[in-house]
Order: sequence, then C-alpha cells, then structure tokens
Amino acid sequence: MSADWTWGYYDIEGSPVTAEIAPATQFPTQSDAESWLGESWRDLLAGGVESVTLRQGDTLVYGPMSLRAAE
Repeated sequence: MSADWTWGYYDIEGSPVTAEIAPATQFPTQSDAESWLGESWRDLLAGGVESVTLRQGDTLVYGPMSLRAAE
C-alpha cells in the first residue's frame, strides 16, 4: 500500500504557510498531485505561497520548488 502524496507550502521566508491559504490535500498518485498544482499554482501564489515541496508519505520527493517563473 502506498502513502498519499501531499504538497507542503512555504512563504517567501521559507516558513510553512497556514492551512487557510493552502489547505492540506492528499492525492492518490504523483500525477494527480502534479496536475492539481498545475491548475492551482496561480491561486497559491496570489495567496502568499512562494514555494512547494512534494512528499509521498514522510518521504520528500522534490522541492522546495518556486512557484515564480525563472528569470
């Protein structure tokens, strides 16, 4: 049985963002998690999220990853 996939959300200083801005959501697959982020990143950025991490259960898969375009 695999663990759920979740995003961690961080502000510009790298501190975790509150659930009011970025609610905790669990996804059954990495693809589902990444698709959701692809649809939601603009709203997250507008709400104060600057970067995200992706976890499968307790394992960090990648991140932190900026939500801003590379310059």
